[in-house]
Amino acid sequence: MKRLNNNFKKIFIGFMAGVISGLFTAGGGLILVPAFMYMLKMKPKKARATSIFCILPMVITTAFFYSKNNLINWNTGILCAIGGIIGGFTGAKLLNKIPDKYLKLAFAIFLIYAGWNMLF
Repeated sequence: MKRLNNNFKKIFIGFMAGVISGLFTAGGGLILVPAFMYMLKMKPKKARATSIFCILPMVITTAFFYSKNNLINWNTGILCAIGGIIGGFTGAKLLNKIPDKYLKLAFAIFLIYAGWNMLF
């Protein structure tokens, strides 16, 4: 029963991340990483890596619907994707070199900064 409850919790976290990502393009990682760390008790590095794995299907699905509604600026999207591939590789390499406490602090600062800028 406990395993079933834990699996339901994981599906619910993914569902909420998908809805929020689809509505606000907030990035599933903003939802998934804290949820994995605090609800599923994952270590920060494992939470980030698992988040990236979960985000890919969400992004593909959401991009399909945005494309179908002609909402994508393809030039900007392709050029940013090239930078994102390089940045993602760099970030993944750096993840193993930075202690968890500094990753948590940097992520918290980023969330506060992003939230503040959304308000004003």
